[in-house]
Amino acid sequence: MSQSPLLPVDEVIDRLLSGAMLLAEAEPVAVVGCPGRTLAGDVVSAINVPAAANSSMDGYALSTGDTAIEVGVPLPVSDRIAAGHVGQPLQHGTLARIFTGAPIPVGADAVVIQEDTETDADGSVRLLEKPAPGDNVRPVGQDIAAGATLFKTGHRLRPQDAALIASVGVAEVPVYRPLRIAVMSTGDELVEPPMPLAAGQIYNSNHYALIGMIRRLDMEVIDLGLVPDDRMATEAALARGAAQADCIISSGGVSVGEEDHVKAALEKLGRLDLWRIAIKPGKPLAFGDVAGTPFFGLPGNPVSTFVTFNMIAKPWLLKSQGALEVLPQPLYAGADFEAPAGTRREYFRVRLMSNEAGEMKVAAFPNQGSGVMTSVCWANALAEVDIGQAVRRGDRLKVFPLDFGGS
Repeated sequence: MSQSPLLPVDEVIDRLLSGAMLLAEAEPVAVVGCPGRTLAGDVVSAINVPAAANSSMDGYALSTGDTAIEVGVPLPVSDRIAAGHVGQPLQHGTLARIFTGAPIPVGADAVVIQEDTETDADGSVRLLEKPAPGDNVRPVGQDIAAGATLFKTGHRLRPQDAALIASVGVAEVPVYRPLRIAVMSTGDELVEPPMPLAAGQIYNSNHYALIGMIRRLDMEVIDLGLVPDDRMATEAALARGAAQADCIISSGGVSVGEEDHVKAALEKLGRLDLWRIAIKPGKPLAFGDVAGTPFFGLPGNPVSTFVTFNMIAKPWLLKSQGALEVLPQPLYAGADFEAPAGTRREYFRVRLMSNEAGEMKVAAFPNQGSGVMTSVCWANALAEVDIGQAVRRGDRLKVFPLDFGGS
């Protein structure tokens, strides 16, 4: 019996994202704990930042329109203003000593930096250069205006975002709760470290990569453990995951072999939407649900698991947790390797670097096998090569950095 044709990668991603639904409820969280979380409401500033015009440098505040203020003329210092303190209105013909961040006194409109001044023995100050109006002054609302929207619903917060939110006096923001992801590995050949290996067995490495990548997304992991190649055990693990999690992710057991039971169990307990994709590594990939709980069945080879999670499963997970920007953003770099055209879109494990001329280049790991996990550890990016595209040195390739912020 002939198999169904392989589905294009972009079509699969489009179908997944178009059908993705928000799975997480909103909850308040302190700003200190918000990085990595996705906003469930807009963050709007109630104040101007800065709230008052202030000095951007250490120096002397002055009025540029004061006719008594001239270069080289000794001028008295009538006030001293440190950050966090408000000075007196500036007196005619005087300067106010001012420090970075201190409010500009009433009557002043500029700051001369201290390097452009000289101090006489009696404490008077001479200007070596007269500033123009507004020099070295941060105006009210220069950074943020009252009423401005800092971040919109669906934005995935970063540490710098937390700083900006705190700068407008907000202590708590609404975010979507972390998704609960059940993770299972299948296969009689798998053994958990550090148990000794019998003939034909290998250590279960996929489980550790999957758990780590999910936690990098600030999602919770429900560990279903290692499931043997047994129909009843597979069905029991899937049912347990469906009862506890928002999504189930399995590695292995989704190909066409007689010992691959995940596909059959899924069809009994729920439904299967797609499972053969024109991607290399990673052709066998399942998506469906177990009693209504979404399910991803990733291929068993470790590099295939890594690639399909990052390029296909991760965008769906992010959207299901409320994020708006979910697709990885590529760079473009010249190929420093060659490869023949293939019949599936291939993601080469590459190292992104720049040459002496500042041009971005990518070198490929010499062994691109789907079981060679050293290629992923060596690489810092994935280079996308489409169906029928032969790679020649110097070709411009689409490259996705493996920085785990977007991968």
